[in-house]
Amino acid sequence: MPYKFEELSAQDYDQKVQKIKPRPRVIKNAIWAFVVGGLFSALGQIIFFGYVGLGLTERDAVAATAATLIFLGALLTGLGLYDKIGKHAGAGSIIPITGFANAIVAPAMEYKREGYIFGVGAKMFSIAGPVLAYGITVSVLIGLVYYLFL
Repeated sequence: MPYKFEELSAQDYDQKVQKIKPRPRVIKNAIWAFVVGGLFSALGQIIFFGYVGLGLTERDAVAATAATLIFLGALLTGLGLYDKIGKHAGAGSIIPITGFANAIVAPAMEYKREGYIFGVGAKMFSIAGPVLAYGITVSVLIGLVYYLFL
């Protein structure tokens, strides 16, 4: 005997959907994003103070800290751990500089099977490329404004 579908009005259908639709956990997600983003920031401060303790100037320590965080983000992505962090942290894992490293490395990891040239090399900047182009363009424009007017 074939299954008979129940005739529902649009309003009845919407009510049934509302009953089974998962509720967003906005507060929980916001707390996780805050905690993980804060942990990334605290890690960055610890690394920064470590470089200053090793004798680097503050300016050099900032550059070394950024490079270290980018390396850690890329390493965690390559090991498959950054995606697990991102599932719980949401925006807390995207906003720090480690999220930028993840955005560059993740497409490369996805296309690794296609080879190092046409897979990794060609796809590495597919997501981050527009971000880099926009960032470089805006940086040049701001630099010109600063140079000409300040």
